[in-house]
Amino acid sequence: MTRKTAVAFLAAGMTAAAACGITRLTAPAFAADAADKTAAAEAPANTLTDAEKQAGWALLFDGKTTAGWRGFKKDKAPDGWKVIDGELTRADKGGDIMTIDQFDSFELVLDFKISKAGNSGLMYHVSEEGGAPYHTGPEFQLQDDANAKDPQLTGWCYQLYKPAIDPKTGKPLCTTKPAGEWNTVRLLIDGPHVEHWVNGAKYVEYELGSDDWNQKVAQSKFKAFKSFGAMKKGHIDLQDHGNPVAFRNVKIRPIKKG
Repeated sequence: MTRKTAVAFLAAGMTAAAACGITRLTAPAFAADAADKTAAAEAPANTLTDAEKQAGWALLFDGKTTAGWRGFKKDKAPDGWKVIDGELTRADKGGDIMTIDQFDSFELVLDFKISKAGNSGLMYHVSEEGGAPYHTGPEFQLQDDANAKDPQLTGWCYQLYKPAIDPKTGKPLCTTKPAGEWNTVRLLIDGPHVEHWVNGAKYVEYELGSDDWNQKVAQSKFKAFKSFGAMKKGHIDLQDHGNPVAFRNVKIRPIKKG
């Protein structure tokens, strides 16, 4: 992550998360100077700074079109996904939307804004050999934590990993903002190592294919899908769970090996 991207991510985490009643944030793993903070704050949405370009970041959403995206097992973007005011928006039913390109190891940062009681998700290493994206791709849960009915909260690896208990609240760490406000999430995949971050706080980390991973999968609904979490490379998928949700500043930095 470049310092300018890191600052934008850090700034999102500095606002108290009223939706969770959070009183403390886990210290982030990065910092930046005042000049970087100013540059990041002034950067237009859905753009890259020169420093980000030099560091290998690329936009997955240009803020104007659905170029680079299509539906699951479709050749174009679902009609229910629209670009509205520079936001990639699930405005009506149509199914998930996913990247045309596939990725193995990468760092992904994006902003999401969800409707009241809304539910969505971010999946990675998705293959179309399954009957649905979640048959192969692990999910970074996205939702309105204060009002949604799903007990799996934003930032959790769905049904598998959740944050440690925050001693200030007695509940799992939660830094999400209320419905209708922007949250910034970060997904890091470096070989089998995966990290989930929300608004500057690291929620979980795990190792794909480890004994711990395999035991958790065996105790979940995903045990029915032989290829779940087994793909080394795949599409990035944004879930249509039936609720309005919007995305912006969708940026990726592929991690090259060797």
